[in-house]
Amino acid sequence: MYLVQTAHPQFLGLLLGCLAWIFVMITTGLNEWRLWYLDVGNTSVITSGVAWVGIWRACFYSHVLAKVENCQSISIAAPFAPAEIPVAQVLMMLAVVAGLVANICGAVAMRLVYFSVADRRNMRLVFVLAGMLYLLTSGLCLVPLLWNINSVAKNNTIDFPQEFQLPSAPVRQQIGSAIGVGIFASVLSLISGLLFLSYRYVCRSLRSQEPRDTGEPVLGPQTKTSLVNPENHGRDNPAYLSEDVS
Repeated sequence: MYLVQTAHPQFLGLLLGCLAWIFVMITTGLNEWRLWYLDVGNTSVITSGVAWVGIWRACFYSHVLAKVENCQSISIAAPFAPAEIPVAQVLMMLAVVAGLVANICGAVAMRLVYFSVADRRNMRLVFVLAGMLYLLTSGLCLVPLLWNINSVAKNNTIDFPQEFQLPSAPVRQQIGSAIGVGIFASVLSLISGLLFLSYRYVCRSLRSQEPRDTGEPVLGPQTKTSLVNPENHGRDNPAYLSEDVS
């Protein structure tokens, strides 16, 4: 079996990891983490009745104000932001970095396999490192998602300042599309990590390829019946001698 034939699942894992990293970045930038449904009668500017609360911005549509889409940034040190928002900002950025490093390690591991690098002693370490980083990416992305899902389920409020023009509590709220994209990215990253950690061929091949002392590189190891005994040198193999039948 060729070494390249042992890493097809891991190549699929690398593709899934790249997709997961793209979806993690999309999740980080989306505003639709929470959908706030508001009473239009009590708000004079939010004519759409829906506001989008993300981890970086809060937005709503209005036909009264000068701009149709109105957004206000949420900084990591904003005093009004609940704990899940600044924590999500930090963890999602760490997930982006961890996913990028995981893809680099996965690409290096595939290079070691597909290009048959002579020194393969560190190959298993690279596969394990890539798998652990993919699992770390999945965990970093999943924690803020679940935390925000819990906040939506409890209908937690946010005391927005006056310039946001948003009430502190909606009539009801639900999870947005960013949560779904993020969960999908976490699952892809988890599968990719498990595929890389399941690569075992290198351990078996390295144990089986122990150095052996061969007398001649072409003929292989010497045997006692032929090359070790000098008396046998130059003689034919008795098994292939013909006997004269009288």
